[in-house]
Amino acid sequence: MASVTDNDLQAAPAVEATLMHREAAEAGDAVRRLLSANGRVIAELGARLRQSPPAVVVTCARGSSDHAATYGKYLIETMTGVPVASAAPSVASVYKAPAAARSTLCIAISQSGRSPDLLATVTAQREAGAHVVALVNDAGSPLAALADTLVPLMAGPETSVAATKSYIAALAGLAAIVAAWTQDAELGQAVDSLPGDLARAWALDWSPVVQTLKDARNLFVIGRGLGLGIAQEAALKLKETCALHAEAFSSAEVRHGPMAIVGQDFPLIALATSDVAGDDVRAAAAEFAGRGAKVCLADAVLDGGGHVPALTAHPAIEPILMIQSFYRMANRLAATRGLNPDAPLHLKKVTQTL
Repeated sequence: MASVTDNDLQAAPAVEATLMHREAAEAGDAVRRLLSANGRVIAELGARLRQSPPAVVVTCARGSSDHAATYGKYLIETMTGVPVASAAPSVASVYKAPAAARSTLCIAISQSGRSPDLLATVTAQREAGAHVVALVNDAGSPLAALADTLVPLMAGPETSVAATKSYIAALAGLAAIVAAWTQDAELGQAVDSLPGDLARAWALDWSPVVQTLKDARNLFVIGRGLGLGIAQEAALKLKETCALHAEAFSSAEVRHGPMAIVGQDFPLIALATSDVAGDDVRAAAAEFAGRGAKVCLADAVLDGGGHVPALTAHPAIEPILMIQSFYRMANRLAATRGLNPDAPLHLKKVTQTL
């Protein structure tokens, strides 16, 4: 377990008194505001994308927002067939290389909309002819000003260093855009149901994960497909808020080199959606449990009935619900480990990467 100083212990607030707890609990309301405020804009963007489909989608993001972009990649590619690539911000900000962006949709995701390398990348994409969509929480930010289509996340003030409700709002925004683009009624209905479903997900009891990880030093978080970006986000939050080294893997990739260190008592969180990608996560989790690993499996097939409960919904929505349940658990785990999730060491809310 990470060493905990007296100052850490004094700084740790009660579990439900943290900013992280309060802000993550607001995710359902944030998504409701997002959908209400952006309905017309998203519908118009969907019509534009159907009329003039992009040849490629380029995503621009850092940190949690980049994990949202991973989710968007799988959602766009599986539902439209359009390839999605993640822009490397250093190409524009450090190397000053121009972009070739004809017939490109550029999706930029950020809470603050102020990171210089993100702005440089989006500027390069726009100057090369890309249509820029910005999902950003600060509608007065420089990123918002660069957007051809602005989708404010409407998460409201988020002051905890750990982004929670803004991340969930970004996922919901991406799902709403793809539903409008494809005119997929089932996904559209699932997006509309998200605010209430997030409240249900927040109420789920993930305390078995706290017990498994309270003295842990390392673990894996695995997902696949639509769940991979959520696994990445969970691993980041465990590092940020719990001083716990966590790595995220696809359930396919983890079977290569990484699986060599999974043995007796090695902790692992597995996030299994109800689709075929979830089947592979379940298979990997069973394999690792057979080796004696401490597996915490969130299984959406069981609709809340598993050892780590997860809700059954549209497979594209289940990962969003899982990360909401995870956030409540992570806040409690931080407190159990004597840490303040609102004030992780060496971190600040806005990172000005160049």
